Amino acid sequence: MTGAATTVPFGGALEGVRVVDFTTLLPGPFATLILAEAGAHVTKIEAPAGDPLRANKPHVDGTPVSFALLNRGKDCRRMDLKDPGQRASAERLILDADIVVEQFRPGVMDRLGLGYKAMSALKPDLIYCSITGYGQNGPDCQLAGHDLNYLARSGILSLGGDGKGHPVLPPTQIADIGGGAMPAVVNILTALLQRNRTGRGAHLDVAMSEGVLGWSHGSFSRAICGETEPGPGFGRLFGGSPRYQLYETRDGRFLSVAPLEEKFWKTFCATIGLTPERIEALGEGEALIGEIATILQQKTCEDWMALFQGKDVCVEPVRRVDEALKDEHFNSRAVFDQQIELASGKVISALPVPLAKGLRKC
Repeated sequence: MTGAATTVPFGGALEGVRVVDFTTLLPGPFATLILAEAGAHVTKIEAPAGDPLRANKPHVDGTPVSFALLNRGKDCRRMDLKDPGQRASAERLILDADIVVEQFRPGVMDRLGLGYKAMSALKPDLIYCSITGYGQNGPDCQLAGHDLNYLARSGILSLGGDGKGHPVLPPTQIADIGGGAMPAVVNILTALLQRNRTGRGAHLDVAMSEGVLGWSHGSFSRAICGETEPGPGFGRLFGGSPRYQLYETRDGRFLSVAPLEEKFWKTFCATIGLTPERIEALGEGEALIGEIATILQQKTCEDWMALFQGKDVCVEPVRRVDEALKDEHFNSRAVFDQQIELASGKVISALPVPLAKGLRKC
């Protein structure tokens, strides 16, 4: 007799994959969060004092929220890797794992006897990902740095500016995520596919200062052709064009205006009452930027968005993060539906990760 089909909860695309995570703060933890969200079993090894992110505010009911967002679903343990017994425990975890992710300076894990050479000799199929600022070798591999330094080194920081030729601080950790976490995940998953074919592991050298170089592809193309950038804040996509700009409205809000293509630009200009003759007279430079700024300051953000409604003009209000959390479109797609239950029982929204829903664990 055939019985009713039994629904088995999906454990995620990486169900059965074991990861040992020796990383702190943002780059490594974000990478292993994606792996955990895809179903991998992640064991996070913290120093005896804990991940420094545990001290970051805000705290809710005694729980550090930033730490909770980045480390949900992980088995967090504290170990003193200088202690022989605890180091031996860490080694056993590594040899039972598929993947190691570490974020120490080059040579630290080797000195502890837990580096790739030693571990792969015992486990040839081990995938070992090392995330650093400047890579595992080279004259500056031991140089200390943070996200801002990596963006400066890669040339990216020179592109954006305040309109006076001065570079500005980025609003998020671009190198940590775009140069560290994301390249780590891409390389780990690629190495898993290779291991399935060859049976061999790999040492993945992820350097954040190199990982962000591709983010400047337009400027990179000009640089290799010998062209000089116009300076911070004056490039076509960095403040020098009226078609790609932030404009203030009457109520002190800002609109992100990006009608780069001609069809969008014509619709935008017609909607705000800017004639082709006036555009031709001013030229597409600072004078036109000033003209559009004056026009958009005549109405509130809400008024303008009502006029733009239903039109292809590539305009969005600049929102606060708390406003984004309430966004109707995001919520219709269940972007914030995943939740974390804190030790106190309070529930908060989980940090969204760039992983398709069909690949996540249920």
